[in-house]
Amino acid sequence: MAVNAKAVKRRIKSVTNTKKMTKAMEMISAVKMRKAVETVQHTRLYARLGRELMEHLAHLDEPNVPLLEQRPVQKVLAIVISSNRGQCGSFNANLFKKTKLLFEDKENLGAYRNELGVDEKSNGQFDIDIIAVGKKSVLFGKKYGYNVIAAFDELSERPSYEDIRPIANMAIEGFSAKTYDKVVIAFTEFQSSLVQEAKVRQLLPFSAKELEKMTQKLPTEETNTKEGAYPIEGYLFEPDIDVIVEEVLPRLVEIQLYQGILESSASEHSARMVAMKNASENAGEMIDELNLTYNKARQAAITQEIAEIAGGAAALE
Repeated sequence: MAVNAKAVKRRIKSVTNTKKMTKAMEMISAVKMRKAVETVQHTRLYARLGRELMEHLAHLDEPNVPLLEQRPVQKVLAIVISSNRGQCGSFNANLFKKTKLLFEDKENLGAYRNELGVDEKSNGQFDIDIIAVGKKSVLFGKKYGYNVIAAFDELSERPSYEDIRPIANMAIEGFSAKTYDKVVIAFTEFQSSLVQEAKVRQLLPFSAKELEKMTQKLPTEETNTKEGAYPIEGYLFEPDIDVIVEEVLPRLVEIQLYQGILESSASEHSARMVAMKNASENAGEMIDELNLTYNKARQAAITQEIAEIAGGAAALE
Protein backbone atom coordinates (compact mmCIF):
# COMPACT_ATOMS: atom_id res chain seq x y z
CA MET A 1 0.00 0.00 0.00
CA ALA A 2 1.35 3.42 -0.96
CA VAL A 3 2.47 5.59 1.90
CA ASN A 4 1.27 9.21 2.03
CA ALA A 5 4.47 11.23 2.51
CA LYS A 6 2.58 14.31 3.65
CA ALA A 7 0.74 12.34 6.38
CA VAL A 8 4.05 10.90 7.60
CA LYS A 9 5.53 14.40 7.65
CA ARG A 10 2.65 15.65 9.81
CA ARG A 11 3.11 12.67 12.12
CA ILE A 12 6.82 13.45 12.50
CA LYS A 13 6.01 17.04 13.43
CA SER A 14 3.41 15.92 16.00
CA VAL A 15 5.75 13.42 17.66
CA THR A 16 8.56 16.00 17.69
CA ASN A 17 6.32 18.46 19.56
CA THR A 18 5.38 15.72 22.03
CA LYS A 19 9.05 14.96 22.61
CA LYS A 20 9.73 18.63 23.39
CA MET A 21 6.95 18.61 26.01
CA THR A 22 8.07 15.38 27.68
CA LYS A 23 11.68 16.62 27.75
CA ALA A 24 10.58 19.84 29.42
CA MET A 25 8.50 17.91 31.97
CA GLU A 26 11.50 15.65 32.66
CA MET A 27 13.72 18.65 33.42
CA ILE A 28 11.09 20.27 35.64
CA SER A 29 10.58 17.04 37.59
CA ALA A 30 14.34 16.66 38.04
CA VAL A 31 14.57 20.11 39.65
CA LYS A 32 11.58 19.44 41.90
CA MET A 33 12.96 16.04 42.86
CA ARG A 34 16.30 17.49 44.01
CA LYS A 35 14.54 20.03 46.23
CA ALA A 36 12.17 17.39 47.64
CA VAL A 37 15.04 14.99 48.39
CA GLU A 38 16.88 17.70 50.34
CA THR A 39 13.80 18.25 52.47
CA VAL A 40 13.34 14.51 53.01
CA GLN A 41 16.90 14.11 54.23
CA HIS A 42 16.45 16.87 56.81
CA THR A 43 13.17 15.32 57.97
CA ARG A 44 14.76 11.89 58.30
CA LEU A 45 17.35 13.29 60.70
CA TYR A 46 14.60 14.80 62.85
CA ALA A 47 12.67 11.52 62.81
CA ARG A 48 15.79 9.63 63.84
CA LEU A 49 16.27 11.91 66.86
CA GLY A 50 12.61 11.41 67.75
CA ARG A 51 13.01 7.65 67.59
CA GLU A 52 16.08 7.77 69.82
CA LEU A 53 14.12 9.84 72.34
CA MET A 54 11.33 7.26 72.42
CA GLU A 55 13.88 4.46 72.82
CA HIS A 56 15.14 6.20 75.96
CA LEU A 57 11.63 6.76 77.27
CA ALA A 58 10.79 3.10 76.64
CA HIS A 59 13.14 2.11 79.49
CA LEU A 60 10.75 3.69 82.00
CA ASP A 61 7.41 2.34 83.15
CA GLU A 62 4.86 2.99 80.42
CA PRO A 63 2.71 5.98 81.35
CA ASN A 64 -1.05 5.97 80.96
CA VAL A 65 -1.19 7.75 77.61
CA PRO A 66 -4.10 7.23 75.16
CA LEU A 67 -1.80 7.14 72.11
CA LEU A 68 -0.03 4.06 73.50
CA GLU A 69 -3.19 2.06 74.23
CA GLN A 70 -3.41 -1.35 72.55
CA ARG A 71 -6.96 -2.68 72.13
CA PRO A 72 -8.92 -5.10 69.93
CA VAL A 73 -9.32 -3.67 66.44
CA GLN A 74 -12.90 -2.85 65.50
CA LYS A 75 -12.24 -0.02 63.05
CA VAL A 76 -9.16 1.14 61.13
CA LEU A 77 -8.24 4.53 59.72
CA ALA A 78 -5.85 4.56 56.74
CA ILE A 79 -4.06 7.69 55.51
CA VAL A 80 -3.28 7.03 51.84
CA ILE A 81 -0.77 9.44 50.25
CA SER A 82 -0.85 9.54 46.45
CA SER A 83 -0.29 12.13 43.72
CA ASN A 84 -2.74 14.70 42.39
CA ARG A 85 -1.64 14.22 38.79
CA GLY A 86 -0.80 11.32 36.53
CA GLN A 87 2.10 10.85 34.09
CA CYS A 88 4.27 9.38 36.85
CA GLY A 89 4.57 5.79 35.66
CA SER A 90 3.55 3.10 38.13
CA PHE A 91 3.90 5.36 41.18
CA ASN A 92 0.22 5.28 42.18
CA ALA A 93 -0.43 1.75 40.91
CA ASN A 94 2.30 0.26 43.12
CA LEU A 95 1.03 2.15 46.17
CA PHE A 96 -2.58 1.08 45.66
CA LYS A 97 -1.61 -2.54 45.02
CA LYS A 98 0.36 -2.67 48.28
CA THR A 99 -2.42 -0.93 50.22
CA LYS A 100 -5.19 -3.14 48.83
CA LEU A 101 -3.24 -6.31 49.71
CA LEU A 102 -2.92 -5.14 53.31
CA PHE A 103 -6.60 -4.18 53.51
CA GLU A 104 -7.54 -7.65 52.32
CA ASP A 105 -5.24 -9.27 54.90
CA LYS A 106 -7.45 -8.29 57.81
CA GLU A 107 -5.99 -10.86 60.15
CA ASN A 108 -2.62 -9.15 59.97
CA LEU A 109 -4.05 -5.64 59.85
CA GLY A 110 -6.13 -6.29 62.97
CA ALA A 111 -3.25 -7.64 65.07
CA TYR A 112 -2.77 -6.04 68.49
CA ARG A 113 -1.03 -6.64 71.83
CA ASN A 114 -3.18 -7.47 74.87
CA GLU A 115 -2.70 -6.34 78.46
CA LEU A 116 -0.28 -9.21 79.11
CA GLY A 117 1.93 -8.12 76.23
CA VAL A 118 0.93 -11.06 74.04
CA ASP A 119 0.26 -10.51 70.32
CA GLU A 120 -3.27 -11.44 69.26
CA LYS A 121 -5.26 -11.46 66.03
CA SER A 122 -8.64 -9.84 65.61
CA ASN A 123 -11.63 -11.59 64.07
CA GLY A 124 -11.18 -9.61 60.86
CA GLN A 125 -14.66 -8.11 61.10
CA PHE A 126 -13.90 -4.39 61.00
CA ASP A 127 -14.38 -1.45 58.65
CA ILE A 128 -11.70 0.71 57.05
CA ASP A 129 -12.01 4.47 56.61
CA ILE A 130 -9.63 6.46 54.41
CA ILE A 131 -8.15 9.94 54.65
CA ALA A 132 -7.12 10.61 51.07
CA VAL A 133 -4.05 12.78 50.55
CA GLY A 134 -4.03 13.37 46.80
CA LYS A 135 -6.75 13.12 44.15
CA LYS A 136 -5.68 9.65 43.01
CA SER A 137 -6.21 8.18 46.49
CA VAL A 138 -9.77 9.56 46.46
CA LEU A 139 -10.41 7.59 43.26
CA PHE A 140 -8.80 4.52 44.85
CA GLY A 141 -11.14 4.68 47.84
CA LYS A 142 -14.24 5.10 45.68
CA LYS A 143 -13.20 2.37 43.26
CA TYR A 144 -12.91 -0.30 45.96
CA GLY A 145 -15.81 0.87 48.11
CA TYR A 146 -13.90 2.26 51.11
CA ASN A 147 -15.36 5.16 53.08
CA VAL A 148 -13.36 8.32 52.27
CA ILE A 149 -13.98 10.56 55.28
CA ALA A 150 -11.71 13.42 54.17
CA ALA A 151 -9.73 14.46 51.10
CA PHE A 152 -6.65 16.69 51.10
CA ASP A 153 -5.98 17.26 47.41
CA GLU A 154 -4.75 20.84 47.48
CA LEU A 155 -1.48 20.44 49.37
CA SER A 156 1.46 22.19 47.72
CA GLU A 157 4.29 20.18 46.21
CA ARG A 158 6.44 21.30 49.15
CA PRO A 159 3.99 21.23 52.08
CA SER A 160 4.91 22.89 55.34
CA TYR A 161 4.68 21.26 58.75
CA GLU A 162 1.57 23.34 59.50
CA ASP A 163 -0.16 22.01 56.37
CA ILE A 164 -0.20 18.42 57.66
CA ARG A 165 -1.41 19.19 61.19
CA PRO A 166 -5.14 18.97 60.31
CA ILE A 167 -4.52 15.45 58.98
CA ALA A 168 -2.55 14.45 62.08
CA ASN A 169 -5.20 15.97 64.37
CA MET A 170 -7.95 13.90 62.71
CA ALA A 171 -5.93 10.74 63.28
CA ILE A 172 -4.99 11.58 66.88
CA GLU A 173 -8.48 12.68 67.89
CA GLY A 174 -10.11 9.68 66.21
CA PHE A 175 -7.79 7.26 67.99
CA SER A 176 -8.00 9.02 71.37
CA ALA A 177 -11.82 9.03 71.19
CA LYS A 178 -11.70 5.28 70.36
CA THR A 179 -13.46 5.87 67.06
CA TYR A 180 -10.54 4.00 65.51
CA ASP A 181 -8.45 1.31 67.15
CA LYS A 182 -5.59 1.49 64.68
CA VAL A 183 -4.27 4.13 62.29
CA VAL A 184 -1.97 3.24 59.39
CA ILE A 185 -0.22 5.36 56.78
CA ALA A 186 0.36 4.26 53.16
CA PHE A 187 3.11 6.16 51.36
CA THR A 188 5.99 5.68 48.93
CA GLU A 189 9.48 5.73 50.38
CA PHE A 190 12.17 7.43 48.31
CA GLN A 191 15.31 5.31 48.05
CA SER A 192 16.93 6.63 44.87
CA SER A 193 15.99 8.34 41.63
CA LEU A 194 15.28 4.91 40.13
CA VAL A 195 13.88 3.08 43.15
CA GLN A 196 10.81 4.00 45.18
CA GLU A 197 9.08 1.49 47.44
CA ALA A 198 5.41 1.55 48.47
CA LYS A 199 5.02 1.00 52.21
CA VAL A 200 2.26 0.79 54.81
CA ARG A 201 3.19 1.58 58.42
CA GLN A 202 1.30 1.69 61.69
CA LEU A 203 0.88 5.24 62.95
CA LEU A 204 -1.26 4.61 66.05
CA PRO A 205 -1.16 3.14 68.61
CA PHE A 206 2.33 4.57 68.78
CA SER A 207 5.05 1.97 68.38
CA ALA A 208 8.78 2.69 68.60
CA LYS A 209 9.27 -0.39 66.43
CA GLU A 210 7.16 1.07 63.64
CA LEU A 211 8.97 4.40 63.87
CA GLU A 212 12.27 2.54 63.57
CA LYS A 213 11.04 0.88 60.37
CA MET A 214 10.41 4.31 58.86
CA THR A 215 13.84 5.68 59.75
CA GLN A 216 16.20 2.72 59.55
CA LYS A 217 17.20 3.12 55.88
CA LEU A 218 19.35 6.23 56.00
CA PRO A 219 22.40 5.51 53.82
CA THR A 220 23.67 9.09 53.91
CA GLU A 221 23.75 9.31 57.69
CA GLU A 222 26.08 7.80 60.24
CA THR A 223 24.97 6.41 63.57
CA ASN A 224 27.13 7.53 66.46
CA THR A 225 24.95 6.19 69.25
CA LYS A 226 26.94 4.28 71.87
CA GLU A 227 25.19 1.41 73.59
CA GLY A 228 24.78 1.96 77.28
CA ALA A 229 25.76 5.63 77.11
CA TYR A 230 23.69 8.15 79.06
CA PRO A 231 21.08 5.82 80.60
CA ILE A 232 17.60 7.26 81.06
CA GLU A 233 17.94 7.10 84.83
CA GLY A 234 20.59 9.79 84.61
CA TYR A 235 18.16 12.40 83.32
CA LEU A 236 16.03 14.73 85.40
CA PHE A 237 12.64 15.41 83.81
CA GLU A 238 10.71 18.60 84.52
CA PRO A 239 7.88 19.13 85.14
CA ASP A 240 7.03 15.40 84.97
CA ILE A 241 7.77 12.42 82.73
CA ASP A 242 4.06 11.80 82.03
CA VAL A 243 3.55 15.41 80.95
CA ILE A 244 6.58 15.26 78.67
CA VAL A 245 5.44 12.03 77.02
CA GLU A 246 1.92 13.39 76.45
CA GLU A 247 3.48 16.39 74.70
CA VAL A 248 6.10 14.47 72.72
CA LEU A 249 3.94 11.64 71.34
CA PRO A 250 1.60 13.83 69.24
CA ARG A 251 4.65 15.60 67.80
CA LEU A 252 6.18 12.27 66.83
CA VAL A 253 2.92 11.21 65.17
CA GLU A 254 3.00 14.46 63.21
CA ILE A 255 6.60 14.00 62.11
CA GLN A 256 5.91 10.44 60.92
CA LEU A 257 3.02 11.73 58.83
CA TYR A 258 5.03 14.71 57.58
CA GLN A 259 7.92 12.48 56.62
CA GLY A 260 5.58 10.11 54.77
CA ILE A 261 4.17 13.00 52.72
CA LEU A 262 7.65 14.33 51.89
CA GLU A 263 8.87 10.83 50.98
CA SER A 264 5.89 10.45 48.64
CA SER A 265 6.51 13.87 47.09
CA ALA A 266 10.14 13.06 46.32
CA SER A 267 9.12 9.65 44.96
CA GLU A 268 6.43 11.18 42.75
CA HIS A 269 8.81 13.69 41.16
CA SER A 270 11.40 10.97 40.63
CA ALA A 271 8.85 8.60 39.07
CA ARG A 272 7.57 11.37 36.79
CA MET A 273 11.12 12.29 35.76
CA VAL A 274 11.87 8.68 34.79
CA ALA A 275 8.51 8.29 33.03
CA MET A 276 9.05 11.46 30.98
CA LYS A 277 12.62 10.38 30.17
CA ASN A 278 11.31 7.08 28.85
CA ALA A 279 8.61 8.90 26.90
CA SER A 280 11.21 11.21 25.33
CA GLU A 281 13.38 8.24 24.33
CA ASN A 282 10.38 6.41 22.84
CA ALA A 283 9.41 9.53 20.94
CA GLY A 284 12.95 9.77 19.55
CA GLU A 285 12.81 6.15 18.37
CA MET A 286 9.40 6.79 16.77
CA ILE A 287 10.74 9.85 14.97
CA ASP A 288 13.64 7.80 13.58
CA GLU A 289 11.22 5.14 12.30
CA LEU A 290 8.92 7.76 10.77
CA ASN A 291 11.85 9.49 9.08
CA LEU A 292 12.88 6.15 7.58
CA THR A 293 9.30 5.55 6.40
CA TYR A 294 9.16 9.09 4.95
CA ASN A 295 12.44 8.67 3.11
CA LYS A 296 11.31 5.34 1.67
CA ALA A 297 8.01 6.89 0.52
CA ARG A 298 9.86 9.86 -1.00
CA GLN A 299 12.33 7.59 -2.74
CA ALA A 300 9.50 5.44 -4.08
CA ALA A 301 7.75 8.52 -5.44
CA ILE A 302 10.95 9.72 -7.14
CA THR A 303 11.58 6.28 -8.61
CA GLN A 304 8.03 6.16 -9.94
CA GLU A 305 8.38 9.60 -11.56
CA ILE A 306 11.65 8.58 -13.22
CA ALA A 307 10.04 5.41 -14.48
CA GLU A 308 7.11 7.38 -15.91
CA ILE A 309 9.43 9.85 -17.64
CA ALA A 310 11.53 7.03 -19.07
CA GLY A 311 8.38 5.25 -20.24
CA GLY A 312 7.07 8.40 -21.91
CA ALA A 313 10.37 9.02 -23.67
CA ALA A 314 10.43 5.44 -24.92
CA ALA A 315 6.90 5.81 -26.27
CA LEU A 316 7.91 8.86 -28.34
CA GLU A 317 10.74 7.08 -30.06
